[in-house]
Amino acid sequence: MKIIFTLIIFLTSVFGLQVQELTWPKGESFLTFLDKYNISQKLYFSLEKEDKELCSEIVAGIEYNLLLNDDGSLKQVLIPVSEEMQLHIYETKKGKYEFEAIPIAYEEISETIAIEIKRSPFKDIFDATENLALANEVMRVYGRSINFRGIQKGDFVALKYKQKVRMGKYFGNPDLIAAMVEVNGTRHYRLKNRHNDKYYDERGKGFSKTYFFKIPLTYKRISSHFTRRRWHPVLKRYRAHLGTDFAAPRGRKIYAAGDGKIIFRGRRGGYGNTIIIRHANGYRTLYAHQSRFKSGLRVGSYVRKGTHIGYVGSTGLSSGPHLHLGLYKNGRAINPLKVIRRGKEVKLSGKQKATFLANTKEFVKELELVVSNENRKLPTKLARKESYTILQQ
Repeated sequence: MKIIFTLIIFLTSVFGLQVQELTWPKGESFLTFLDKYNISQKLYFSLEKEDKELCSEIVAGIEYNLLLNDDGSLKQVLIPVSEEMQLHIYETKKGKYEFEAIPIAYEEISETIAIEIKRSPFKDIFDATENLALANEVMRVYGRSINFRGIQKGDFVALKYKQKVRMGKYFGNPDLIAAMVEVNGTRHYRLKNRHNDKYYDERGKGFSKTYFFKIPLTYKRISSHFTRRRWHPVLKRYRAHLGTDFAAPRGRKIYAAGDGKIIFRGRRGGYGNTIIIRHANGYRTLYAHQSRFKSGLRVGSYVRKGTHIGYVGSTGLSSGPHLHLGLYKNGRAINPLKVIRRGKEVKLSGKQKATFLANTKEFVKELELVVSNENRKLPTKLARKESYTILQQ
């Protein structure tokens, strides 16, 4: 397959040529990146709508890989836009540049580990694994459900998780399958229910708060659905659209999908006028292509679900008036309609509870076993320059 072959060439080149690992700077867009390397913006404007919107998913702080020719011109670049997809720009033999969206090549490690607590679960997890995202995820899952101040030296934290690894470094958010934090000899379990991605203890008691979103406007139709990664059989390439597009007349009011704090309000690359709201439980919503914002709102403003925040438009790179709604959970793009339509699903009872208990019984045994094993192996450590923000504990 051409896409896979091209990627292999790039990865092979890493070992023969000098590849740079850089951090995407604040304020840089896909178009300014093209200008920096004297690449015609026609490359961008000739893209399909979905690919243009993928270019808008580039966020400041993301690490990307750059390969230059001896004269400083661009040879290839890989820019991640999600945990699954990346943008690939490469120079052809004829000296022209091509664009494609391709899957991210990654490995996945799976570990069950136990760490003796010496200072705090957060600090000890990070010291043992050098995986700040994992330490943050454990603290997020437990939240305030237990009193960490009661932890004594000699208590344990045990974890079963999966983690993506890209080019020898941790990539994306870990998938925490099961966790145990010991507080003065009492073990507190959190086990992930694959049915709804919420956490429960070993008896099926829920610890994930419910969270409701509403569709943020009255719309005519859905003009483009969420697609994380799809191979187009006719075009012979991958297509991805990390949001849902709601077609609506210019000027129609847009409302906040849920309670939260505005963390971005302004122009955002191809998304044009954009507002991003941070919600509870690791969620963020993005409202793009607005014609203008509701007056009085600013970064730091707290809004309730249903608060008027802006108006439908076609700013940025847009073929017509619509709202692009993005929904992210712990930084990962997810389908907004699945979350909106899923509704309340926290308490387990009957068959659901029985299935959960049966599926997680072995996880509890596995965590207990690794704690009791005096010859437990050390967790994996990977060299990494961490760029995550430490969550408040």
